[in-house]
Amino acid sequence: MSPLADSGSPEAGTADPLAPTNGTGAPPRPHDAIVVVSFGGPEGMADVMPFLENVTRGRNIPRERLEDVAHHYALFGGVSPINAQNRALVAALEHLLAAEGPRVPVYWGNRNWQPFLTDTVRQMAADGVRHAAAFVTSAYSSFSGCRQYRADIAAAQAAVGPGAPNIDKLRTFFNHPGFVEPQAERLRTALNGLDEARRAAAVVVFSAHSIPRAMAQSSRYVEQLGEASRLIAAAAGLEGPTRVVFQSRSGPPHQPWLEPDVGDVAAELAARGVTDLVVVPIGFISDHIEVVFDLDTELAERCRTLGVRLTRVPTVGTDPAFVRMIRDLVVERQTPGAARPALGDLGAGHDVCPAYCCWYEPTTGRPSSPPTSASEVASS
Repeated sequence: MSPLADSGSPEAGTADPLAPTNGTGAPPRPHDAIVVVSFGGPEGMADVMPFLENVTRGRNIPRERLEDVAHHYALFGGVSPINAQNRALVAALEHLLAAEGPRVPVYWGNRNWQPFLTDTVRQMAADGVRHAAAFVTSAYSSFSGCRQYRADIAAAQAAVGPGAPNIDKLRTFFNHPGFVEPQAERLRTALNGLDEARRAAAVVVFSAHSIPRAMAQSSRYVEQLGEASRLIAAAAGLEGPTRVVFQSRSGPPHQPWLEPDVGDVAAELAARGVTDLVVVPIGFISDHIEVVFDLDTELAERCRTLGVRLTRVPTVGTDPAFVRMIRDLVVERQTPGAARPALGDLGAGHDVCPAYCCWYEPTTGRPSSPPTSASEVASS
């Protein structure tokens, strides 16, 4: 399993350091750049341990654990697919913007590996960028999927100094048609690849990265995953309830994380006589290491021992509808009165996160809900 990105400096004090400073009612402003903000990954064996040390800094993860995870990357020559996939996403977005506008440059910066976000923001400042839109490669709300990226952006701006551009993080997109519909099309295609008998008997589950339960309690992560799975299943023509499962758990054994684990679900289904399992990795937008190792390698081997045939549905990647969604989110953010597409019952996400949104202190694992007073913040 891969180490989860729940590291970072504790955010404590008498006020939320990420709280908006200019209110939520400011008029939209044109963006002169877009920056894709992602997790990052190694691109050779020499990168693996430094990368893992970046991911786990401050978490007191034993060296032996990092070496175990390094072996996962070694299966792929030390190369995580995520960087190549982000390059492809940036190229696809640049192509669309050149054809349809807005004609602005697209940058890319990572939390844990080159190109580091601080270096990217420094280059943006040198290029004269003053107001950028940030597309974060996470569809959901949580500390590690949203708030920590906001902290990364703020830290990069602080490191660059007064010349750093303003950066607007775009809203979550778990229920946007540009995410739901391409994922549903991939699910339909995967199911249609099975013969009629297998398709009728197959069990479909929707897999996402597990996080600590305390972290989940401070966000709408679980609710959003459930809604995304329901929307994708409905768009793919499936009937009946959906099931969300989790993968890639890390952290100490005594710390409760979201369950059930996808491997345990495979064993449960096998015990019930199920012979076909279809996994939709809705927690990811591209087939990076948590997909190609945790699902395509580890889960696939477990399914083989259980006598269960595994079908893993591709992620949205650079589907044209998904790339267009990124463009549309930028246009929406800077256009007064623009439509805000969102399927289902939860509505479009907020543009500006309220104070203490997705609050979580990763060292202690508390508070699990936003502080209600300055004294509670100070004691956390």
